[in-house]
Amino acid sequence: MTKKSAQEILEKRMTEIERQLENGVDIPCFDGVMIDSGTQIGEGSVILPGTILRGKVKIGKGCTIGPNTVIEDSEIGDNVLLDEVRCRQSKVGNGCNIGPFVHIRPNSDIGENVHLGNFVEVKNSSIDTGTKVSHLTYVGDSDVGKRVNFGCGTVTVNFNGREKHRTTIKDDAFIGCNTNLVAPVTVGEGAYTAAGSTITDNVPGDALAIARARQVNKDGWRNKSKSK
Repeated sequence: MTKKSAQEILEKRMTEIERQLENGVDIPCFDGVMIDSGTQIGEGSVILPGTILRGKVKIGKGCTIGPNTVIEDSEIGDNVLLDEVRCRQSKVGNGCNIGPFVHIRPNSDIGENVHLGNFVEVKNSSIDTGTKVSHLTYVGDSDVGKRVNFGCGTVTVNFNGREKHRTTIKDDAFIGCNTNLVAPVTVGEGAYTAAGSTITDNVPGDALAIARARQVNKDGWRNKSKSK
């Protein structure tokens, strides 16, 4: 079998782009756009430069995909914004706003109207309708309910060195900034975790969990330290 020439590859690429254009997809600039044959894209969706669609990809209507987004073997709903996103073997629901710099790893199911902000990673997890994970957060091996708010720097601690465990966060919970959720653990419906907490026990619904050392101020410490 002979290798395909650069010309053959280019012609195949342009044929697929032309097919999408004929189906009502807007591709304003072809730079870096690669779309595998058989990809389904809904009418009115926009594909921006640097977008790569590999394998079995289905994208709904009215989406904006890119720039610099890679989608592989995944299903994207209607009216979704993916800005500089890596999404593999996962599902994204209608109305989601995701990016920039988001990594959705395999076996993830992102519900409708979910927001995943900059530097968020999701792996083998479900995130339900209306939840917000705004920035600098890892959600791995987790089941997250509706309308949950994640503060900056949250980590679901899913691996103990030998086994993976799951975290469950129920509807309307509020996860404070820099919270570590050490799986297996459940945060109940409407519960809060205080910023800076490391949560190792289940949190009952509507409770506030505080798991951090009490602050101690050493008066005059600077001057004493300098004198030494």
